[in-house]
Amino acid sequence: MTLMTEPSAILGWVGRTGPGGAADGAVQPAQNWGADPAQALRDEVSAAVALLPALPPADPADRYHVRNLTVLWLEADKSEHTRRAYYTDLAAWLAWCARTGLDPMTARRADVDAWKATITVTGRDGAVRKAAPSSVARKLAAISSWYRYLQSNDATTSNPMAAVQRPKANTAGPQPALDEDSVAALLNHAEARAQANDSEVSWRDAALISLLFYTGLRVSAVTTATVRDLDHDAGHTILRYHKKGGTRDFVPLVPAALEPLRRYLELRAGREHVAVNQLAGPLLATTPHRYRGDLPGGQALVQRDVWNTLRTLAHQAGLTAADTITPHTARRTTGTLLLAHDVPVQKVQDLLGHADIRTTRDRYDAHRHKLETSPVHTLAQILGDHRH
Repeated sequence: MTLMTEPSAILGWVGRTGPGGAADGAVQPAQNWGADPAQALRDEVSAAVALLPALPPADPADRYHVRNLTVLWLEADKSEHTRRAYYTDLAAWLAWCARTGLDPMTARRADVDAWKATITVTGRDGAVRKAAPSSVARKLAAISSWYRYLQSNDATTSNPMAAVQRPKANTAGPQPALDEDSVAALLNHAEARAQANDSEVSWRDAALISLLFYTGLRVSAVTTATVRDLDHDAGHTILRYHKKGGTRDFVPLVPAALEPLRRYLELRAGREHVAVNQLAGPLLATTPHRYRGDLPGGQALVQRDVWNTLRTLAHQAGLTAADTITPHTARRTTGTLLLAHDVPVQKVQDLLGHADIRTTRDRYDAHRHKLETSPVHTLAQILGDHRH
């Protein structure tokens, strides 16, 4: 496997699981919790940027060298998820430049149009398909951001992505949210499973499900949270987390979300032979691998772990939407259910951390009304009165 064919496979924070997958906690380290976080991030990003093709060799003496600027661009005000996605998109563009003998610093719009026509994705079945318009638009936006950063530092004079026509956004609305009965069934199953097993992994999974559906947090906010992010304020237990863009916020944890988390932390502290208040590291962590001593556990879950856990528990709970559930389903569900029960859109906006209230309305409220108050229901009633 090489960078030329799999640019996303060359760095630890891209997210990789061991042979056992999420069920046994065999996750490769995604963050170096023992080192200074800022320096650890700088080291990882620098190592990744050094592997990018089609760029001139790094010059440590030139602080404005394109590779040094690329490191700073990836670090600046980006969540781990965004950083991973931007790096993967940039690596794909530069790999194409390398294959075609193109200097990315002199690329033109025609070159981008040629590359855009080659963008594909590989499905879970291994089939290679043409990328969806939304995927193409995202890639173009990410790489355009890189060129703009270089331009702002006088490292290049042009942005070949700027004039390229981007695919129009899909107006069909977000993927379906779960209904109340499905959410309750999933939460009930996760907790019943944990009570029956009373194992660290089962309670961790129950805590994960509860945190996602009771807070509406982005999956990156949950997976990057640490034990030290649990706090108290005015009689409430709260979880401090990183918002999109890197700023900090907090959300209160209701008892239904807090109880599975408390039991999980008790079991984890018992295994580590420390008091609960002495635990450190990720809030939700991997457990030691049953058969591999080189995977001792204690690493942060990654998005793939969350995805696998959700799908597994959804299937076990008998949800009809089990095959389509994703980590973002919980966030969509939280927003949709709150608006359906007449919670003011401003409060939902604040909970979900949307900078623009139109995002809350368009993605959650407008979609719900399009389903529930569509005139097709009136039409069906009108015609129904005349049919036999």
